[in-house]
Amino acid sequence: QVQLVDSGGGLVQPGGSLTLSCAASGRIFSIYHTGWYRQVPGDQRELVASITNSGLTNYQDSVKGRFTISRDNAKSTVYLQMNNLKPEDTAVYYCKTTEYGGNAYWGQGTQVTVSS
Repeated sequence: QVQLVDSGGGLVQPGGSLTLSCAASGRIFSIYHTGWYRQVPGDQRELVASITNSGLTNYQDSVKGRFTISRDNAKSTVYLQMNNLKPEDTAVYYCKTTEYGGNAYWGQGTQVTVSS
């Protein structure tokens, strides 16, 4: 199995920045894809950004140019750098990893609130 710990959320003013971290442990050699998702109450969880083992990245249109996903293999950690944050970015952010065998694991989530 893979265990994930999400961290880095908080309260920030519009235009501010935050960096989220997703630290993995356990069977990390089996991970091929990691994504950051977000969810607001009453809505479905949506994919914000993702990165594969080979470094291929993908972003939701609304965050392109503002968010950057990256990975540090030595630390088994995936980051989401969020710049120029907007009130509509407010949500609980979750990290999800997928193994080559298809099993998926979620972090516990971290709250991001963008408000003046």
